Amino acid sequence: MGRLSDESFEQFLESLKEAGIAISNEKELRERLAGAQRWQYAFATLAANGKPLGIRFVNRREGANDAQIWNAFARFNFPSQLQAAFASSLKSEH
Repeated sequence: MGRLSDESFEQFLESLKEAGIAISNEKELRERLAGAQRWQYAFATLAANGKPLGIRFVNRREGANDAQIWNAFARFNFPSQLQAAFASSLKSEH
């Protein structure tokens, strides 16, 4: 995933929430990210496969700020493919 950000997963999750994203079962997500050696990889896996655990990401409000979401992923050094997959999964929740 390129170089890894020194910033914490807590900061990343807060950035997503500020962009209008709600996180279902956030407690489980945070526990799993806290236990991961590389939280960006763990987040990518849980974002794609976390539904059986109750981990979901949904637009909290109409018109969640796409630019803010993209900026959060870029700031925390996620690849553009993951950004696109995450954005697509948000749209499919409607």
